[in-house]
Amino acid sequence: MENRLKIAIQTKGRLNEDSMQLIKETGVSLSMGRRTLVASAKNFPMDALFLRDDDIPQTVADGVADIGVVGENEMLEKEENVVIVKRLGFSKCRLSLAIPKSLEYTGPEFFNGKKIATSYPVILKKWLNENNIQADIHVITGSVEIAPGIGLADAIFDIVSSGSTLISNRLKEVEVVIHSEAVLIAAPNLAKEKQEILDEFIFRMESVQRAVGKKYILLNSPNDKIQEIAALLPGMKSPTVVPLAQEGWSSMHSVIEEDDFWEIIGKLKKAGAEGILVVPIEKMIF
Repeated sequence: MENRLKIAIQTKGRLNEDSMQLIKETGVSLSMGRRTLVASAKNFPMDALFLRDDDIPQTVADGVADIGVVGENEMLEKEENVVIVKRLGFSKCRLSLAIPKSLEYTGPEFFNGKKIATSYPVILKKWLNENNIQADIHVITGSVEIAPGIGLADAIFDIVSSGSTLISNRLKEVEVVIHSEAVLIAAPNLAKEKQEILDEFIFRMESVQRAVGKKYILLNSPNDKIQEIAALLPGMKSPTVVPLAQEGWSSMHSVIEEDDFWEIIGKLKKAGAEGILVVPIEKMIF
């Protein structure tokens, strides 16, 4: 019987969308039915289980799934016996303490004797203990941000992304407790056969992620300008240089960061580069 790696994925939401996109880019094609909770790949030994995000850490720890994509905040809150095998770089947020904008914040001691509403009591309790603060934790599932406005709590501890939800509820962020992102978790001590499948899956993911924010650049350079232009194109190791049919000219190929694109293009033109072509990169394999 074929060994298959079971991956747990959030049922819906942004984390689901980003996870499915990454899996697609690794070449793993999951056969999806309507309202299905299980999907199988025909071209890779993998099955997907679709679950609530807060159920994923326990599902992996119990061995029902071998790996899972989950927010680091949920993993830390659940305290299950799982390990992070890969940070995925998307669904970034932070867990922060926030108080009404009208109040003056004096530091962590502000929370002594206060009632704090949260959906993450384990993480909050750890922070309170580390800072020797005595506070009353009021556990709420959903709509935590309204608690101070209706007199249910003095402060909140919740996920913050853009901060717009805090602003609309007249709150201000005063302490960032943890930064979180999507992580790939696994049960400890996977069987050798499943570990090999996981290694191949991670290899594919890393090949996709390396290409993010990168552009492949091709240009023509006078031979006496190659060294000057090469200094502007660090690339993966060094630019590739190929002689052109026209004597005295060469084609140079390299990889640049998209964020540096326009600054580098200007310098290349000034150095004598011509016929500059920039194309996207799907994957980078080392």
